[in-house]
Amino acid sequence: MSEERLRELITLRMQQAAETLREARILCAGQAGRGAVSRAYYAMFYAVLALLATKELGTSRHSGTISLFDREFVKPGDLPKELSRALHLAFERRQQADYGELIQLDEQAVTRAIEEAEVFIREVQAYLRARDLLSSNG
Repeated sequence: MSEERLRELITLRMQQAAETLREARILCAGQAGRGAVSRAYYAMFYAVLALLATKELGTSRHSGTISLFDREFVKPGDLPKELSRALHLAFERRQQADYGELIQLDEQAVTRAIEEAEVFIREVQAYLRARDLLSSNG
């Protein structure tokens, strides 16, 4: 993949992350906790896809994507372990929100999920910008 194409893909994925995070906030404000938790996870997921693009990696499964994130970015120490924990927790929350029965999400849990997604995306942006792979307005 050319460097120009890579930058375009990273920018697209980070735009998807930002848009999906906005959707999570809107759903939270509308008292739609399940949808908000799901969108918060997907915001993080799109940011991970941006990271994986830098190494031309990908997989069709969410669990595989998370494993690649851990292997390629957390284990070598490029990104903090807290981001791995946040991503794993977000995935579990999303699974419960989307498929769980009789799951009650309180407003505090939904807000925490969104806040963790915000931190995750900021950290990924900083990582990508430090490597000159994402412009400051991307």
